[in-house]
Amino acid sequence: MELVPAPGPDDAAAVLDTVWPALRSCLDGDAPLAVLPAGAGPAAAARAVLRPGEPLEPGADLVVVTSGSTGAGPAGGGKGVLLSAAALRASATATLTRLGGPGSWLLALPTSAVGGLQVLCRSALTGRTPAVLGHGEPLAGALARLPAGDRRYTSLVPTQLRRFLAAEPEALAAFDGVLVGGAATDTALLQRARDAGVAVRTTYGMSETAGGCVYDGVPLDGVGVRVDEAGVRLAGPVLALGYRLDPAGTAAAFADGWFRTRDAGSLDDDGRLTVSGRLDDVLISGGVNVVPQAVEAALREHPAVADAVVTGRPDPEWGQRVVAAVVPAAGAAPTLDELRRWVAGRLGPAAAPRELHTVGAVPTLHTGKPDRRAVIAWLTEGDQ
Repeated sequence: MELVPAPGPDDAAAVLDTVWPALRSCLDGDAPLAVLPAGAGPAAAARAVLRPGEPLEPGADLVVVTSGSTGAGPAGGGKGVLLSAAALRASATATLTRLGGPGSWLLALPTSAVGGLQVLCRSALTGRTPAVLGHGEPLAGALARLPAGDRRYTSLVPTQLRRFLAAEPEALAAFDGVLVGGAATDTALLQRARDAGVAVRTTYGMSETAGGCVYDGVPLDGVGVRVDEAGVRLAGPVLALGYRLDPAGTAAAFADGWFRTRDAGSLDDDGRLTVSGRLDDVLISGGVNVVPQAVEAALREHPAVADAVVTGRPDPEWGQRVVAAVVPAAGAAPTLDELRRWVAGRLGPAAAPRELHTVGAVPTLHTGKPDRRAVIAWLTEGDQ
């Protein structure tokens, strides 16, 4: 298994010299690959999961190290997801079909996560070289590097969609398809994007499904969806083989051709999936279940809040109290009282934050997801 370090944000163009050729060889079944996250700490943690000195499981062509946001893996870290080239190709082919055909892609996500790697897979599948968004580069400048006359696509996390929609809505609207995933996307943000003419599509999936496999609530061709008391389950040719050197974890998550996601969700009469959050993320405050993602979405709708992440802390009276870390909008200074009233009016009093902290930016994992563990660690340090 070849270990390729992901270039840091200041050297994004190096993706085409390092990760790009390695990924194409991986798709051909010639050289199993794992891409290490940028940064010494994350890369070392990924190596500990990958254990490159031990033989690779049969059939695996790509190993993606998850962010560890769900507490899986050693010491609460991530897991190594074993993907075959066939699963990667199935995902890329189904995505291009759903989008309306091949096109040129702008890579704006880290290549250590499945979202960024799938941008490369879709490009390789159609013989196109992707453009790479540089750190701090205007979206319009990167867009101009995509071939004229071709369909143009990109894939973003919600934070990027929010930022580009505020700064360069015309450039964002020039894409023929903008996939947004990696974390829950607020309904209000999606509506603003669509009102601005952005061809945005929500995607739901994970490393274990070779990336997004449900678009706008509708499974890609060949993908099966079930919902039961244990959460959302997914099936199809996009599924991973299991977890690196973790047969017990594989057996618990993969059974009878289905992957157990641990996400809560529901299916409507037309088979459209709605995901409401992680089963293990739910906070219980005063005996009431509170979904952090729903509180975050409500907070982001407040005019004084630019971004937010929500977690819980032990509380002797409430069991858990809802804690919000928010990025204030420019020139704003939101208070706990006003945000409590705002959230309570939308989600009920149990969901209203009982503790507020302001931050310059929401901490994120290498996948682009909010890093709730970092928030908890920061709060714990502040208590000492």
